[in-house]
Amino acid sequence: MKKELKNTEYSLEKIFKEAKDFLPLLGTDYIEFYVGNAKQAAHFYKTAFGFQSLAYAGLETGLKDRVSYVLKQDKIRIVLTTALNSKSAIGEHVKKHGDGVKVIALWVDDAKKAYEETIKRGAKSYLKPVTESDEFGEVVKSGIFTYGETVHLFIERKNYKGDFLPGFIKWKSEYNPSSVGLKFVDHMVGNVGWGEMNTWVKWYEEVMGFVNFLSFDDKQIHTEYSALMSKVMSNGNGRIKFPLNEPAKGKKKSQIEEYLDFYESPGVQHIAIATDDIIQTVRKLRTRGIEFLSAPPKEYYTAIPSRLGEHMKIMNENIDELEELAILVDADEEGYLLQIFTKPVEDRPTLFFEIIQRMGAKGFGAGNFKALFESIEREQQNRGTL
Repeated sequence: MKKELKNTEYSLEKIFKEAKDFLPLLGTDYIEFYVGNAKQAAHFYKTAFGFQSLAYAGLETGLKDRVSYVLKQDKIRIVLTTALNSKSAIGEHVKKHGDGVKVIALWVDDAKKAYEETIKRGAKSYLKPVTESDEFGEVVKSGIFTYGETVHLFIERKNYKGDFLPGFIKWKSEYNPSSVGLKFVDHMVGNVGWGEMNTWVKWYEEVMGFVNFLSFDDKQIHTEYSALMSKVMSNGNGRIKFPLNEPAKGKKKSQIEEYLDFYESPGVQHIAIATDDIIQTVRKLRTRGIEFLSAPPKEYYTAIPSRLGEHMKIMNENIDELEELAILVDADEEGYLLQIFTKPVEDRPTLFFEIIQRMGAKGFGAGNFKALFESIEREQQNRGTL
């Protein structure tokens, strides 16, 4: 139970003191995917994940080169964007990477200051501060590049009362399936290339003022065939957490290598979304067609009481039900957590989602790494990419 915290470089209490929080982040504003067909992708995320229509921009709003559909569920906003012609950089992005995350937009109080602070610390500019306005007020946006072709946008919306952003109109749709209980973005994981981990850890520390508060090496994250390294970066208030993965040498190709081969660069590997009732959320997702990784052996579930120790006294979930749904369990000194991972949601074996319910635990399921990666390797073997 204590294995994960032994690798903690900073206690969670010290994050607030150690982080150079010159860049206060209020939360995740939205996540933008570049996709091959935004209209169809929007239907998928509504049908399968329970997102609902929020806003739209395209030919009808004056755009000539792209179209974007905005979906919402509780505090989560996703944007699905497609190119409208062959000359678009959006189309080139999809051609190279397949459907994937382009923009991680961060909610800030001052987008101009966020840009200036990160640029002077070495960030590469993506978007200089710009003010956009409509009848609902104004939004200030700016942005910088991070790993691969991924971008962090800073969004200042304190003077805006519209549904999403200027330039978008309300997306009215008669088809809005019910929510599956997804609440907010818990964390987002990036895969970086061979030997790049420390470079990007240093970048997040120096450019963004983040702290590396958990680290795992290939001796801790490995199976018989493959290994990887991971470091978790957090901002000063703990609202934004970006684990970073790097491949490590193993007998066969790791999941990180597979991702890099098919995405053709570093990028966002998975998005972890919180729920208050993982059992009900997973049941709903399964009935809507979402596929999850296979369950670990029965021995994994019979060992849960000994792994959770004192936390079994407060655990409400039935272990047989967790086994039935292939939900994983882990614990640290603060409590326990439940998590499950989808199979890739694209044809390329790249982006996937994690559903997570935290019952006090602040970690990332280190006790589940072996079971998780063995399950991923079974999928790799089926694909012939292990």
